[in-house]
Amino acid sequence: MRGPRFAQAAAEVAQRYSQSVSFDQRLAEYDIAGSRVHAQALHAAGILSDEELAAITRGLGEIEAEIKEGRFEWKSVLEDVHMNIEAALTERIGAPGAKLHTARSRNDQIALDLRMFVRAESGMISEQLRVLQSAFLAVAREQTNVLMPGYTHLQRAQPIYFAHYLLAQIEAFSRDRERLKGVHRRADVLPLGAGALAGSSIVLDRAEMARALGFERISENSLDAVSDRDFVCDLLFALALIGVHLSRLSEDLILWSTTEFGFVEFSDAFATGSSLLPQKKNPDMAELTRGKCGRLIGDLVSMLTILKGLPSSYNRDLQEDKNALFDAVDTIHAALDVFIAMIPEMKINRERMEAAAADPQLLSADVAEYLVRKGVPFREAHAAVSTLARLGKPMPELTREEWQAASPLFDDDVRELLDPRRALATRKAIGAPAPENIEWELTRWRELIEGE
Repeated sequence: MRGPRFAQAAAEVAQRYSQSVSFDQRLAEYDIAGSRVHAQALHAAGILSDEELAAITRGLGEIEAEIKEGRFEWKSVLEDVHMNIEAALTERIGAPGAKLHTARSRNDQIALDLRMFVRAESGMISEQLRVLQSAFLAVAREQTNVLMPGYTHLQRAQPIYFAHYLLAQIEAFSRDRERLKGVHRRADVLPLGAGALAGSSIVLDRAEMARALGFERISENSLDAVSDRDFVCDLLFALALIGVHLSRLSEDLILWSTTEFGFVEFSDAFATGSSLLPQKKNPDMAELTRGKCGRLIGDLVSMLTILKGLPSSYNRDLQEDKNALFDAVDTIHAALDVFIAMIPEMKINRERMEAAAADPQLLSADVAEYLVRKGVPFREAHAAVSTLARLGKPMPELTREEWQAASPLFDDDVRELLDPRRALATRKAIGAPAPENIEWELTRWRELIEGE
């Protein structure tokens, strides 16, 4: 690879510093797939004979089998996954192996491998999200009628059904899946054939290569093709946002599992104890997920920082893209696996949830709207109910005189509003938590998720 251009061998410390095979070897299956198709293109262009193509195909197959079985010897002195495979191939089959890199550079080779990796991973992560949505949907169907307080500013705000909360998580994960579809679409561009930056005088059939590798589009500019890592940033952003959603969910569950809330309890299989305090049952899986979100955001920032100062075309800095990418992918796979297994085993404490939701103060907005329906401007109605709240008494305990001191339009029938289930039955607008809306949403999501 260095060739006679260099009179001195690379320093050992430089070899150790610059090698990437210790981590980019996980791209081997994509690298071999690209090499197979590149060999076929060279054959079609008259560079490889039938025998040479057959030898390359056979040799790549043997190497692929050894890698899958863990028998392949990776050599850091060969720097990366590409040179390790090419060197092993040439050692096995001789001159045809040395022809394989014709009209190709490691620049377009790694761009290809990464695009194939991102396409595959975006699909696998989307499937994990679908399974997680199914887990939430199953809990929602089991707990359809459970009331709980909805919160703003971490203060009780209005009653909702627990199923409505769970459906909100499904909505967020649905947006994540839509983003992953976009990631897949933008990664689905063939860079192979761009060479180092300006293609090659040996013209290959890029359309056929794209078809063979399952790419929908072909890069239109060779310079951009080897330097573009937007699709990596796209995936890292999508994974960071999945992490944010999991982190916010974790925060809810951590709070709700405390004695102060007591809404949920993690199963023993997904909780840990204390090395000192024998009574403790800690929500460590949710806490770890909340923490790992920081890593996901850091991976995105790392990638953007690598790119922001680079001149056009390929630069060796781009070797650092893989650490961030692989870390984020591995982190999100692990987090989703935990939640897929943990959510169905979580115990729901209906009594504690409904006791908290029974607080009549949560229906203050309904009381204000009672006055609105009698013609009072909302701001005046808001002020009247705020006056009642300042009394510091539960609404059912207010006297008729206290109600009418706030507004003479209050009558005894206002007390009928202080039933959370009755109040929720009126929330019939699209997206609101009326029971029939929730049932419709449960059916809709079941059809969407199970229909894929």
